[in-house]
Amino acid sequence: MAHLFEPLKLRDIVLSNRIGIPPMCQYSARDGMADDWHFVHYGSRAVGGAALMIVEATAITPEGRISQGDLGIWDDKQIAPLARIARFAKEQGCVAAIQLAHAGRKASVGLGWQAQAALKDSEGGWTVVAPSPLSFSADYAHPRELDEAGIRNVVAQFVAGARRAREAGFQIAEIHAAHGYLLHQFLSPLSNHRVDTYGGGFENRTRLVREVVSAVRAEWPERLPLLIRLSATDWVEGGWSTDETVELCRMLKGLGIDLVDVSSAGMVPVAKIPAGPGFQTEFAARVRHEADIPTAAVGLITSAAQADHIIRTGQADMVLLGREILRNPYWPLVAAQELGQTAAWPKQYLRAAPSGSTGR
Repeated sequence: MAHLFEPLKLRDIVLSNRIGIPPMCQYSARDGMADDWHFVHYGSRAVGGAALMIVEATAITPEGRISQGDLGIWDDKQIAPLARIARFAKEQGCVAAIQLAHAGRKASVGLGWQAQAALKDSEGGWTVVAPSPLSFSADYAHPRELDEAGIRNVVAQFVAGARRAREAGFQIAEIHAAHGYLLHQFLSPLSNHRVDTYGGGFENRTRLVREVVSAVRAEWPERLPLLIRLSATDWVEGGWSTDETVELCRMLKGLGIDLVDVSSAGMVPVAKIPAGPGFQTEFAARVRHEADIPTAAVGLITSAAQADHIIRTGQADMVLLGREILRNPYWPLVAAQELGQTAAWPKQYLRAAPSGSTGR
C-alpha cells in the first residue's frame, strides 16, 4: 500500500488517508456568515477523497477578521450555515475541521484579490489590535496595543469559538498561530516589543499561545483532536525561529495539541522566502522528530509521488494540498489511481471511475 493512503488516528478520529485540505480564505462571507459559495466550494472538495478538510480562517471576533469577507464564529447565528458544511462533509467520509483565527494587526484590509491596504472608515474599516503598536507595513493600520484585560478577552473569544465549532459539528479544531496573525505576532520578536509577562524572552512571548491552547483544550471534547498551525520561521534574522518552534511544540504536546500544521512566514513583508516544491517540509520533519509530535507538511506539494514520499520517509504524518485542490478538487482520487490504490468514489460518479473502484 502507498503510505499516502494509510489511515491516521488522532484521539478518537480515524482519518482514512494522509491527505488534507488546508484552510484557504474565500473572502466571500457577509457579516461572517457562510453562504452558498462556501457550501458548494467545501462540498465539492469533501467528495474528492481527502480525509481531512480544514475550513478557512474563521474569526473569533469581528475585529479579528482579515477582511469584511472573512467567515466568523463570534455569534451563535453563524453556527447553522457552518453546520451544513460539517454535516455534508461527514456524510462523504471527510472529517471537517475549522480554523479559529484572529488577524491582529493584519486585519481590516481589502478582500484577497483587492489591494492589501487598510480600509478607510468610509469603507467600513475598524480598529485593529496587536501585542505592540507596530504596523505590518505602511499600507496597514496602526494597531492598538492589547492590555492584559484585552488579552484575557482574546483567550475567552477563542474558547467561545471552539464551543460554537463543536455545536456546528466540526470534529477537529485548529488554532491559527501562523502567517503573521495575532498569536504569531505575540511569538515573534519582530512584532512583540512588550515589557510585561507577554513580551521579552521565549517564555513570555509564547505565553498567550499556551494559554489559548490550554483554554481551548479544556473546552474542546477530550475525544476530539486539537491542531495548531505555526509558522516555523519568519525567514528574517532576529525573528521567530525553527528552534523556537520545536521548543514550543514540545510544550504544546503536553498541553493537548495532537498535530502541528507546519507552515512559515507572514510576519513581515520584506521576508525573502526560497519557495519551491516542498520547501517547508523540512520544518515539519524537524518538529515531528525533535518535538515527538505528529505534523502536517504544506507548501507546493503537487504530485502523488512527492506526497507519498513525504509520508513514506517519515517527514510528516499528513500532507496538506492547497493550490492543487483548488485546481482539482478530486486530486486524491487521481493520486490513488497513480499510486495503484483503490479509492472510494462518490457513487454518483462511479460511471467515470477506474475499473475496480468502490462507491461510497
